[in-house]
Amino acid sequence: MNPTRRTVLIAATATATAGLAPSPPSAAASRAAAATPPYASYWYPDSLPAGSPGPGITWRALKNWRAADDPDLACNAASVPLASRFTPTPANPTARSGQARIQALVSFGPTSANPSQGSATADYYALTHWAYLDELVFWGGSAGEGLILAPNAPVVDAAHRHGVPVLGNVFLPPVAYGGQLQWTRDLVQKDATGHYPLAARLVAVAAAYGFDGWFVNAETGGGNTALGTAVLGFMKELKAIAAARGQRVTWYDAMTVNGTVSWQGALNSQNQPFFQAADDMFVDFRWSAGTLASSGTKAQQLGRGRYELWAGVDVESNGSGSSVDWDAIVPAGKPHVTSVGLYRPEWTRNHLPPDRRAPGDFHAADDRFWTGRSLDPSRPDASDPWRAPAVFVADRSTVTSVPFASVFNTGHGLRWYEEGAVTSDVPWNHLGLQDRLPSRRWVVRTAGERPAVSLDFADAWRGGSSVLVAGELDQPAVLDLYATRLPIGVNTVVDLACRSEPGDVNVELAVATAEPGTAGAAPPYTYLSATAGVRVNSVNGWQRVTVPLTGLSGTVHALGVRLTATAGPVRWRLGGLAVRPAGTPTAPAAPSGARVTAANGGDLRLAWNAAPGTVRHYTLHRLLPDGTRRFLGATGQRSYHLAGLRPEPGESAARFELRAVGELYNASTPVTVTHPW
Repeated sequence: MNPTRRTVLIAATATATAGLAPSPPSAAASRAAAATPPYASYWYPDSLPAGSPGPGITWRALKNWRAADDPDLACNAASVPLASRFTPTPANPTARSGQARIQALVSFGPTSANPSQGSATADYYALTHWAYLDELVFWGGSAGEGLILAPNAPVVDAAHRHGVPVLGNVFLPPVAYGGQLQWTRDLVQKDATGHYPLAARLVAVAAAYGFDGWFVNAETGGGNTALGTAVLGFMKELKAIAAARGQRVTWYDAMTVNGTVSWQGALNSQNQPFFQAADDMFVDFRWSAGTLASSGTKAQQLGRGRYELWAGVDVESNGSGSSVDWDAIVPAGKPHVTSVGLYRPEWTRNHLPPDRRAPGDFHAADDRFWTGRSLDPSRPDASDPWRAPAVFVADRSTVTSVPFASVFNTGHGLRWYEEGAVTSDVPWNHLGLQDRLPSRRWVVRTAGERPAVSLDFADAWRGGSSVLVAGELDQPAVLDLYATRLPIGVNTVVDLACRSEPGDVNVELAVATAEPGTAGAAPPYTYLSATAGVRVNSVNGWQRVTVPLTGLSGTVHALGVRLTATAGPVRWRLGGLAVRPAGTPTAPAAPSGARVTAANGGDLRLAWNAAPGTVRHYTLHRLLPDGTRRFLGATGQRSYHLAGLRPEPGESAARFELRAVGELYNASTPVTVTHPW
C-alpha cells in the first residue's frame, strides 16, 4: 500500500524513543490499572521496540498472550454469533447478486485507544449499511503502538448481527514508517516441531474474542527469498488452522515470493502462491483495467473465483468524490470483473468539519456514499459519477425469525431514551447496541412529492434514534422498511411505536407475502390499518399500536408503512417495530453473580454471569437517593467499566441495577449491586 496512505496509522510511530525499559508496576498501580477502561487488544508478534511506549500505550507480545490471563477478555469478546443472511429480489435492475462482493478496511479509532465498550461521544463512525458488505477489516496498527490489532466487541457484534464477518489486522509496516524486518521474522518463527506458533496464537485470539479471522499485510521491505518462503509457510499453516475453526484469512498484495515488497496491482506469478494460501487477496491500488481482467482470468485458471480478488479503491481522501474506473471492476451491462475493496470509507465522518459532525450530518454523508446521489436505491441516478454500492450490489438481510424487533438504534446518539423519555442526556456511542436496520435506505414509492426520510436523533422511543418522515405528502407514500423471511403464525402481530408532530397522518402497515416479480418492482403489499389495530397505550407522546396479520399466511417477505396526510405537512416518526406472537411476551431471566471486580475512586469495573436464554444486551442504571433511575450504559458483554462516578449528597453507597434485555426490548427483573463510597 502506498506510504502516503498511512496518514492515520503512522502517528504513533515516533513515540518509541531511546531509554531504559520501564520498571515493573507497583502493587497499588496494578490494582488501579484493573479499574481502567478496557480497549481493543493490540500486540507485537514477539520482540518489542527499543525505548519506552508513549502515553497510554502498552507494549505487549502476542507470543505471551493466553486467554486465561487476559484481564479484558470479558469486555472484548463478541456476544453475537455471525448471522446467516439471504438476498431478496434486488431493489433495482443494476444491483446483482453472486458477482462482485464488497470489503471495507475501516479504522474505527487509534490502535492503542480504541474503546472496548463505546464512549461518551456521538462523534463516531457508526457504520449502518452492512447490507452491501461481505467482509470488514478492523484496520489499524503502527510501529509505535503494536502491529496486530483485534477488533473491538461492539464492531463485531454489529457486523455479526447483519451477517458480516470481521477480520483483525496484521500490519507489518514499511521501513519508512518504523517497520523492522525482525518483526516479520518474529511472526513466522518456527518451534522445535517445525510449526508456526504465532499462527496458532492468532487463531486462538480470534476464537476467544469471537471474530472471524485475519487480514495479513506484510509491507516491511528488505527481505529475501528465504523470508518469503517462511512467510508463505506461515500463511499456509494459518489458513489450515483458521479453516478448522471456521475462520478466514485475507492476504494483501505487497510482499512477493522472493521476500521483497513490490505492490503488483494484479494477481500474477509474484503473489500467486500467497493468494493460493489465503481465502482472498486485496489487490493493491496500482491495478488497471487490463491487470484486473487478467487477474480474474488467472484466478479462474487456478480453480479459484475471480470475486475472491478485492480490487482496492482508495476513498480515504475524497470518499464519494473519488475518481474511480468503475467499468474496470463492475462494468454496467457486463459481468463484474472482480470484487471491490474499499479503503477507509470512514471518510464519511472524517471529512466533516468539527462543527458539522452531529450524527445527522454523518449519516447524510454516509447515505450518499453507500446509496448514491438519488438517496433511493430503487431509483439510482445514472448520471452520478460515484457508483455507489447500492447501484451494483444486491442488498442482504438477516431478518428470518420471530420474534424480531427494532427501535432503529444506530449505535450512537445525543441522548438515551427509554419509552420516549430521556434517561441520560450524555452523548454516547456503542456499536454493539445497533439494531438490524432497514437495508434499502430509503425506498419511497409515491405518485406525488417524495418526503425526506432519515435516521433522526432529536427524539427516540428507545436508544438514541428514530426514523423521521417529513414532507407535504400530497399523495400517499409507501416507505419500504425490511426485507424479511418471517413465518406467519395464526396469532402473529406487528407492534409499532410512532408519533406525529404536528400534522395528522393516516398510518397503514404494508406487508408482502411474496417477492416482487422483477428487480426494482414494488413488493406486492397488503395494507393493514394501524388505526384499526389494538391501541396499547400512549406514552410520552408516542402511540403504541398492535396490528394483527389477520387473513395473511405463509411468510412475510417485506415490511413497510403507507402514510397518507390528513392535515398539513407531515413530520412522522417511527420509533419501534416488532413482529411477534400475540400475548404478553415472557420477560428474560435475570443475570446472576453481579459484582464489582475493581475500584479506583469513582472508576469501577463490574462483572456478572450471563442470563440464561437469548439476551439482546444488558443495561446498567444507577438508583438515586430520590428513587429515580439514571441510565449509565448498556453492553452485550458480561463486564462494564464505569468512570468518574461521585457520591450524591448524603449517599454512603452507590446502588446499581443490572437488567437483561430480550429481543422484544422487554427487561428482566433487576439485579442490584452496591458499592460503598
